[in-house]
Amino acid sequence: MGPGDHLYLIDGSGYIFRAYHALPPLTRKRDGMPVGAVSGFCNMLYKLLEDTKAGETVTHIAVIFDSARKTFRNDIYPDYKANRDEPPEDLKPQFGLIRDAVRAF
Repeated sequence: MGPGDHLYLIDGSGYIFRAYHALPPLTRKRDGMPVGAVSGFCNMLYKLLEDTKAGETVTHIAVIFDSARKTFRNDIYPDYKANRDEPPEDLKPQFGLIRDAVRAF
């Protein structure tokens, strides 16, 4: 990165759950795969990139997702995210599609 570059750091997990809970269920017609969170996530990311300040072109984005595994945070604080429910069953298959979409951006 250099002068004039702009990096956006995006809470991917936050975007996913926001999109999932804000929109009605949506499925692909050909196979019934749930895609509502994918669609909402992509729309939110696209809108963020479109709505940047005049003269501030986004040159880099980094989308960060929560890990399903134990991390150092669990070692520091054993109750880290202990009260979180499992993701809904119709959201789980969308995680991979969202990661693919992020790579495409």
